[in-house]
Amino acid sequence: MGIDEIGCCGAYCGTCPVIKENMCRGCKLGYLTGERDIHKAKCKMKVCCIQRGYQTCADCEAYESCAVLLEFFSKNGYKYRKYHQALDYIRSNGYARFLAVADGWKIQYGKYDD
Repeated sequence: MGIDEIGCCGAYCGTCPVIKENMCRGCKLGYLTGERDIHKAKCKMKVCCIQRGYQTCADCEAYESCAVLLEFFSKNGYKYRKYHQALDYIRSNGYARFLAVADGWKIQYGKYDD
């Protein structure tokens, strides 16, 4: 698996059985190749991230102040905190290290070794 399996929000789709069975294209797949039209996407985060050419929102210079991200991270639910943690981890440690950790997860988020 690779960076394309990391959602713009930090969710790791590489562990998803639906993607592994090619029944879902995930957050970014298809948009990056032009098979899907980014202008038809409903997720503001995805549209912004892909149009700016970022791998994830972790690459954005406005990461700390982005209204779209702040709204997403303020949602009630454990997974939103884990996605925030994933993007923070990527910003601090890079994609290669994140993927090394995430490939051992059973779902789209998990624990970190350090």
